[in-house]
This record gives sequence, structure tokens and C-alpha cells, in this order.
Amino acid sequence: MEYKISFLTINPMKYNKLVRDKIPEIIKNKGLISITHIASYEEYWQKLKEKLQEEIDEFVKDSNEEELADILEVVYAICDYKKIDKKELELLRQKKSEERGGFRNKIILDETK
Repeated sequence: MEYKISFLTINPMKYNKLVRDKIPEIIKNKGLISITHIASYEEYWQKLKEKLQEEIDEFVKDSNEEELADILEVVYAICDYKKIDKKELELLRQKKSEERGGFRNKIILDETK
């Protein structure tokens, strides 16, 4: 009688990116192991900027509400990091909108002469 034994080979995935706080727990619940570290102040700032770009790229590709919410989550994390009050940020947005307008009129500037 012949026996065949197969081994599950797990190829480690390298990420080196900022993830949401519950991701290690979600990975563990899937029976996998996550290797993580807590970012330094400088590394966290760099990874926030990278995460913002990642989420923007995903929104440009998929253009759905979930990706837009991910962008907002990163913006809120940046506010916390930079000690920017979210209400003050909204007031600044409103002020700029009042002074320079928003984007509701769909105006495309082709050139100036």
C-alpha cells in the first residue's frame, strides 16, 4: 500500500505597511501568524502618508464608498498624529470653499491667456 503525504507550504507574505488595529487579530482568527511591530513616531508618519496614497490609488481604481471611507480613516489618523482638530479642519474646508468655491460646478480650466 502506498501513502501520499502532502505538506501545506505557507509562503510568507511581506507587507511592511500600516494596517488597521484589528488586522493582527483577524489574521490570527484565520489560523495564521502575523509578525508586527509598533512604529516609531517618524516611521508612523511615513507609513500614514504611504497608506493615504495606497487608499487614494484604490479609490481611483474602484471609486466606491468603501474606498472613500478608507481615505477618510487615514485622514482622521493624520489629524490625530498632527494634533489637528477634525472640527477645525472642517471649518478650514468650509472657509476655503466659501473663498474659492468647491467642485460642484464641474469647471475644467483649459488654459489662461
